[in-house]
Amino acid sequence: MANFTYDIITVGGGLGGAALAKVMAECGARVLVLEREKQFKDRVRGEQMSPWGVAEARELGIYELLLDTCGHEVRWWQTYLGGTALERQDCVAESVQHAPQFGFYHPAMQEVLLKAAENAGAEVRRGLSVRDVKPGAPARVMVEQDGRGEEFRARLVIGADGRTSLVRKWAGFSVYQDPPQRLIAGILFEDMVALPEDTAYFQIDPSLGKVVLLFPLGQRRARAYLGWYQHMSPNRLQGLDDLPRFIKESIRTGTAADFYTGAKPAGPLATFEGADTWVEHPYRAGVALIGDAASTNDPCFGQGLSLTVRSVRVLRDHLLANDDWDAAGDAYAAAQDHDYGVIHRITQWAGQMLYEPGPEADARRARALPLIAQDKTRMLNHLLSGPDLP
Repeated sequence: MANFTYDIITVGGGLGGAALAKVMAECGARVLVLEREKQFKDRVRGEQMSPWGVAEARELGIYELLLDTCGHEVRWWQTYLGGTALERQDCVAESVQHAPQFGFYHPAMQEVLLKAAENAGAEVRRGLSVRDVKPGAPARVMVEQDGRGEEFRARLVIGADGRTSLVRKWAGFSVYQDPPQRLIAGILFEDMVALPEDTAYFQIDPSLGKVVLLFPLGQRRARAYLGWYQHMSPNRLQGLDDLPRFIKESIRTGTAADFYTGAKPAGPLATFEGADTWVEHPYRAGVALIGDAASTNDPCFGQGLSLTVRSVRVLRDHLLANDDWDAAGDAYAAAQDHDYGVIHRITQWAGQMLYEPGPEADARRARALPLIAQDKTRMLNHLLSGPDLP
C-alpha cells in the first residue's frame, strides 16, 4: 500500500491551484500548496473572466468571495470593427449563464484564494522552489527552501504553474503549439477616468492587423491590451519607455484618445506570444495539469481565466465522484480536451473572421458580416457562453 503524505499537492498558488486546494480541502482532502512567491507582484496577464467562467466560479464557491474582496463586474461589451460600432452586448442578457464579465487585480485575487484555501484546511508553503516532480503511485515532489531539500508524496500532484509549466516538462507531457501569428502587449492603468466602469471595449482594425481591449477592474483601474500580427510589426513593446508607442498604436487602431488622458501606468508593460499551446490528455500517472499548464488560448480572446476555473471544477467533480483517482484523472483529461478543443476551434474561426488582414479576409467579412447583422444567431456565442454550446 502506497504511503501518501498528502492526497493532493498543487504546484502553484494562482487562480487554479489555490481554488482547487480550497474546494478539495473543504471536502476533507489533505492538501499542500507549494507557491514560489512570498509576495505577489503585478505581471501582465489576462484579467477578464467571461460569463461562462463566472458560472464556474460560482459553482466552485469562489465568486462571491472574490467579488466581495477584489472583484469587479462588467455587464456590457462594446465592439468596434474598422471604426464601426457593432451592437453593444448585454452579457447578462445574452449569455446562456445570464452572468456578467468579471475582473480582478491578480495579486489581490491570489492572496484571497490562498488564505481561503488555508482557512479550509490546506497547508500553504511559500518562498520555496520545486526542483522535480516524478509521476507514480505515489507521485513525488522535490522542493528546496533555504538550501534544504525535501520530498513530498501525494495521491495526485497538480501542475498549476502556468503557461511555462515545469511540472508539465518533468512529468513527460508533450506540448503542442499553433504557428506564431499574433503578439499581445498589456499594461495596468490607474486613473482611467474616461473609461466607463461597466463596459469592456474591443477595438478591431483588420487593415492594421491590430486589436485593442480595455477591461475595467474597478476604482478607475483598467487592464489595457494591444494585439497585432507579427509579420506586420515584429517589434515588441517592453518597458515603460515603450508606453507612448503603446498608447499611440492603440489610438491609431481606433480607441478613443480620451480614455488615455490622465491615465497612469500601475504596472509593467510587456509583450507575449499569442499562439495557443496545449497538452493532449493532461493527466498521467498521478499528475494532472490545470489552467494554463494544460492549455493556453490566444490572449486576444480573453478565455484563459474561464478555462482555468472550468478545469478546476471538472477535476474536482471527477475526484469526488470516483475513489479511483487514476480513472478520475483520465476522465478529467478527456473533458479538458473537449472543452479546450471547442474554444480553440472557435477562436481560430473568430480570428480569421474578425482579425485577419488582407484582401481575402476583407472579402470574407464583406460576405459574412451583413448576414450576421440580419441574424445574430449566425455569430457564435461561445466566447460569452462557453464550450457547452453546440
